[in-house]
Amino acid sequence: MRLKISKSKNTILFYIIKDYTRNGKRSTKIVKRIGNLEEVKTMAGKMDYKEWLKKYVQDFNEKNGLNEVVLIKKNTRKTITKDINNSFNVGYLFLEKIYNELKIEAICKNIQNTYQFHFDLNEILSYLIYARIIYPSSKLETFKQCQNFIKPPHFKLHDEYRALSYIAANMDYIQENLFNNSKQVINRNSRVIYYDCTNYFFEIDEEDDIRKYGINKQHQPKPQVGMGLFMDGDGLPLSCNIYPGNMNEQKTLIPEENKIVNNFKLDNTKIILCTDAGLASDEIKKFNIEDNRGFVITQSLKKLKDCYKEQIFDPSDWRITDDLKNIYNLETIGNDENLREKYYETLFYKIIETETKSVKQDLIVTFSFKYFDYNRGIRNNQIERAKKSIENNQVTRKGKNQNDYRRFIDTLNSTDNGEIAENTTYSINQDVIEEEEKYDGYYALTTNLIGDIKEILKIVKGRWEIEESFRIMKSDFLARPVNLSREDRIKAHFLICFISLFIYRILEKKLDYKYTTSQILNTLRNMKVLESKGDGYIPEYTRTDLTDDLHELFGFRTDYELNTYKDFKKIFSLIK
Repeated sequence: MRLKISKSKNTILFYIIKDYTRNGKRSTKIVKRIGNLEEVKTMAGKMDYKEWLKKYVQDFNEKNGLNEVVLIKKNTRKTITKDINNSFNVGYLFLEKIYNELKIEAICKNIQNTYQFHFDLNEILSYLIYARIIYPSSKLETFKQCQNFIKPPHFKLHDEYRALSYIAANMDYIQENLFNNSKQVINRNSRVIYYDCTNYFFEIDEEDDIRKYGINKQHQPKPQVGMGLFMDGDGLPLSCNIYPGNMNEQKTLIPEENKIVNNFKLDNTKIILCTDAGLASDEIKKFNIEDNRGFVITQSLKKLKDCYKEQIFDPSDWRITDDLKNIYNLETIGNDENLREKYYETLFYKIIETETKSVKQDLIVTFSFKYFDYNRGIRNNQIERAKKSIENNQVTRKGKNQNDYRRFIDTLNSTDNGEIAENTTYSINQDVIEEEEKYDGYYALTTNLIGDIKEILKIVKGRWEIEESFRIMKSDFLARPVNLSREDRIKAHFLICFISLFIYRILEKKLDYKYTTSQILNTLRNMKVLESKGDGYIPEYTRTDLTDDLHELFGFRTDYELNTYKDFKKIFSLIK
């Protein structure tokens, strides 16, 4: 803070002012009015008033240095300035720190140097990622919402759309370098890789080159695109791919697996692929036993041959992982209340040798009484809903969801004489219920691995992470609706969702998985500060254990009662 002298026609006024910089623009604010010339001379007494002023400012700075207490004056009858935003999000700064640790700016600069365009690709990509996590919305709305960040971007809307084309054209290059750079930030466990697919429908009726009619996981009769996602053994994304909506997802796995093995330079002889039953083709299994690789793939029990089902439903010859000597009978345990309680959470298993056309494999089946009760409870609730729908005459089945409670409703059309005709009656189909009940408590997988059964089961347990990743992109990052029509821009949109997911997952890992997705995202989205012009920023959010952990992990704080402009200037420098 320094002395300012204001001269007018009738007097000279003395103030203490401070300089501050806001978004690259320097300005000043009056901190204290000292007085006019006559008042200063009176206060100085016998001392030269100039020397007194110099000492007064020096003493004021010493007294109000690091722990400056600022009195903010507001007029109760003065309206705020129109069209000026004073509230800014600072939660994205933690994401920016991770973004910069991944050296994505260098990736963008290489792309920019190759194509020689003039807009700042790094700025555009970074803010599209922050906004996807903090303000998930359309690209137009994203452009507007980015102005609510404490350090707003400077790119133009038309440049944002142009950037999408270059992002899509370099999709593989970006993912390859992102993986390589991430190894300097976190440990990557690429011995186990998970793969799964989902799809995203569009609110259109006409197909084009990539948006095609196909089997939709949300049972929507709309053109769609498919997304394949690879994840490493620690639940961190590896890569994604976008393919036409009518393409069989089984056809995507081998080309994409080859791509990441070659581009990411993974050790091809140690990879274990884990995926679900929808990707359990003979071709995929055959590919994943070459060069001593392995696979762990879930198996639909209902689709097994009867000879295997007979062995599975035989209550004898079951084992548990912590007792390799003894053999257990599920029927004996299930009929004894004390034994059932004792082994309620125990995971039983049996191994059955099977083979496909080209691959010899083990079928590992597990059973749990706890899982049995869970399955039975879910179904009983669905049966009750089915009964109520019959009572209320609301039995029309919508779509083909295998979990729709209406699958238990049997329909019969007849006349009063018993002939097939127009009268309709409904009843609960007991045969369907009994067929489904056979599989309660059971879970199955196939593998070519030989070794510790615990390790194999641990691998398949990790599949929930990839399902969670799809849920985050769809529900939390609002990956759809997609208000884009060009194929390159659609691919860029989903790559942005993928990178956003990756950065978010790293943040989760840094926080040691102590908090839920909703806790983390709600905290980041609500971390806002209110600007007091010339003074700095006042936190508007609630300080919690999570905000304390974020500040501790990333080495800066935004939760002082007043954060000065200089404080944030240091933060911006720190996170680069």
